[in-house]
Amino acid sequence: MAIDWGKLLDSALGDFTIAALPPTLSLPALPVAVTQFIEKSNDPRIEIKDLAKIVETDSGLTIELLKHVNSAYVGARVRVASAGQALAMLGLAPSRNLLITVGTKAAIQARQSKLINQSCFWNAALQKAIFAREIARMLKADYDLAFNGALLQDYLLPVVTNELYDHYVEFIKARDQHPVDICQFEQQSFEWDHAIAGACLARRWKLPDELVGCILFHHAGIEILSDPDLGRTAAAAVALSALLPDQLRQCYQGLEQLVVVEQAWPALNLKAVAETVDAQHEAAGLGVRNDFPLMRRCRTIFGQTPVAAAASA
Repeated sequence: MAIDWGKLLDSALGDFTIAALPPTLSLPALPVAVTQFIEKSNDPRIEIKDLAKIVETDSGLTIELLKHVNSAYVGARVRVASAGQALAMLGLAPSRNLLITVGTKAAIQARQSKLINQSCFWNAALQKAIFAREIARMLKADYDLAFNGALLQDYLLPVVTNELYDHYVEFIKARDQHPVDICQFEQQSFEWDHAIAGACLARRWKLPDELVGCILFHHAGIEILSDPDLGRTAAAAVALSALLPDQLRQCYQGLEQLVVVEQAWPALNLKAVAETVDAQHEAAGLGVRNDFPLMRRCRTIFGQTPVAAAASA
């Protein structure tokens, strides 16, 4: 039975709204062209040529769309030279997801962060996205949704860690003294966390409910696999990807939890998936350099030294 994502979000978010965030918090805005594309693409009567005109008002979006369509990952036989051709080739839903991802990334990268290195951040985000896509395939879930959900799961972190810098510095200090997960820390400090805040903002942007759901539930942990509604969805794949290491070490024992899943799920080979992630990273067409391969990030569970891990990546 199909999930009613809207009803699920209403239940999970309850009365929480963006208004619960500090009034001094300056939230990012999607590029106008992305907002217009989302709105117009929901009209079943809209034509590709009209959507293409919206994309073409933003040169950055147009370039990223063409770069993606002409990448090795998509594998176009003939070089695509216009936004209209690119949209027709990808299809409406994949095009919308790609533009949402590109637009969100642009909105976040336009903001400076004192705590997060943007290059490292998007490197880890792309690793999580490819990982989630592979897990979604094993779950027979929507792997494109898993990819985009995982790529955007932490999109609000560069903003909140910068504007609430002193608090997140305390998280890093506390984490080094005893294991603590980032959402646990945020709830104790703010009575909200970046997953809830990110989902609320994404909903205000009118992003698809299923994508908002992936953002909202991305720190659900391995328990999500037992959830009767979410256990075999893209949201579950995104939640597993959130356990991978990153510069903030959001899930202190995330790798250990993934090993538990691997032991209970014969089809899952974490080392093979990590090798696939590194192999696909360059072909993803999103212009993110893989300066710190996933095989190296996960060396503690593969029993490799840093040198050996780097050589195998």
